[in-house]
Amino acid sequence: MLDRREICAEVLRDRGPMLCVASLGAAAWDITAIGDGPQNLPLWGGMGGAAMIGLGLALAQPEVPVLVIAGDGEMLMAVGSLATIAHQAPRNLAVLVLDNEHYGETGMQATATRHGTDLLVMAQGAGISRTRRIASLDDVRALRAEALAMQGPLFALAKIDPAPKPLVLPPREGALLQARMREHLLGPSAHTA
Repeated sequence: MLDRREICAEVLRDRGPMLCVASLGAAAWDITAIGDGPQNLPLWGGMGGAAMIGLGLALAQPEVPVLVIAGDGEMLMAVGSLATIAHQAPRNLAVLVLDNEHYGETGMQATATRHGTDLLVMAQGAGISRTRRIASLDDVRALRAEALAMQGPLFALAKIDPAPKPLVLPPREGALLQARMREHLLGPSAHTA
């Protein structure tokens, strides 16, 4: 199994203009651990919303690559979003699921992926044709290249080690996180618009 923080560091290395939406919990902490900034939107709540927020960003900013990093519990809650992503088919959207087969935020209960549910097959069934299993850091580098080349929509799944990592918390204020990304995209006058 792969290390989730190494995956996040590799997929966001040399990211250029890529925006990153990270689901609440481990994904948000991991992107923060490798470097917080206005291109990141770590979520503190709204479980199940990361993929749809990423889709909204991708549609609003069609020339900017958007990466969603989500856990398996988040993606199971948002499985219907895969059909909407497939239908809208934004070429600039990639979704990376870090699957530890557990709900890490509520006590490490097993998720359905621990018992055979395959989110990659579900993405394919929803109509996302560009999917990949991540089994090495070379696969992560290939995913990053595809995402930056805006060859999406893409869906990738990595089975990861469920071991906890030290917490590195992003800013807690959702309005601040949203405003800094908006200013990053639209310029300093964006906060008054």
